[in-house]
Amino acid sequence: MKIRIPKILFVIGSLLSAYPSFAQDDLTALLGDVKEKPSPVSATFKTTRIVNGHSIEGVAKGVMDIKISHRFGRLNQGAVDLFGLDNAYIRIGADYGLTDNITLGMGRSNVDKEYDAYAKVKLLTQKDHGGSPIAISYVAAMSLKAFRTPVGESFILADRICYTHQVLFAKKVNKALSLQLTPTLVHYNLVDFSSYANNLIAMGFGARMKVSNRATVNAEYYYVLNKWDNAQTPYTNNFSLGMDIETGGHVFQFMLTNTQAMTERNFIGQTTGQWGKGDIHLGFNLGRVFTIKQPKGFEGSRNSTY
Repeated sequence: MKIRIPKILFVIGSLLSAYPSFAQDDLTALLGDVKEKPSPVSATFKTTRIVNGHSIEGVAKGVMDIKISHRFGRLNQGAVDLFGLDNAYIRIGADYGLTDNITLGMGRSNVDKEYDAYAKVKLLTQKDHGGSPIAISYVAAMSLKAFRTPVGESFILADRICYTHQVLFAKKVNKALSLQLTPTLVHYNLVDFSSYANNLIAMGFGARMKVSNRATVNAEYYYVLNKWDNAQTPYTNNFSLGMDIETGGHVFQFMLTNTQAMTERNFIGQTTGQWGKGDIHLGFNLGRVFTIKQPKGFEGSRNSTY
C-alpha cells in the first residue's frame, strides 16, 4: 500500500533544512566576522580653501565653483578709514572639476593687477574601515603681475611670473575635526634684492572644527623657513582665523588675517602685517557652485546646481 505524503510536509521540511544556514549567517553577522569594505571619507573641509590657502578639497567633475574674495584694509587704520573698510582688494576666480580627481582654477586680483592659475590633483583619498588614513593632493600654481610699467622701464614678462608647488596632507580625524599639513615651495623669477632667495620654503598648517551641520571654525598658518630679511618692511608669517557658513549652494567664509593679498606669491612670502600691532584685515570668500556638465541620470533635469 502506497502512503501519500501531503505536499505541505515537503514545504515544511525544506524550510527546516534551510534554517541552520540562515541562523549561521545571522550569527556570523552578530559576531562581526563580516568586514566592511573601505569607503572614501568626504567633506574634510567645506570648500577648496581653508582661509587663504588651498584645502584638500577639489571640485566634482563638471562642476564650476565661482569665488569672489574681498580683503579690506587694516583694522588699526581707525575710524577715518572705517577700520579698513575703505580700502578693499578683490579677487574673482573660478574652479572647475575636469574630473573628480583634477581641479583647474584661475582668477584675477587687483593686487598688482595679478592673474593666477592652478591645477590640483588628488593623489590619495582617505578611507575608513582599514583604508588609507590620510588624503594627499598636489597643487601647481603660477601668477603673473600685469601692472603697467612706468615709461622708460623695460618690460620682461618672465620677471613678473611666480610659481608655487604644494603637497597637501589632510586627515579627517572625526566628524568635527580635520587637519592639514602643506609643505610649500614658492619660486620668484625676480626678487627685489640680490640677498633674497628666489625659492622660499614654507610649511602650512590648517585645521577645521565643526560647530554645527552648516558652520565650521578654521585656522591657518604658514611658517616660512628662509624668510626674507628686510629691516624697513620686515616680512612675517601669515596667520588667519576664519568661519565657514554653508547655505545651500553658497559657502560664506569670513576671516581675520594679517595679509590683504590672496595669492601664494603674496600671502606666503610677502606678508607684512603683525597681529600684535593690530595689522589685521577683515575679509570674506563667497563661493557659488554651478553644474556645467550634468552627471549621468540628470541629463533631462532643469536644475543647474546639485
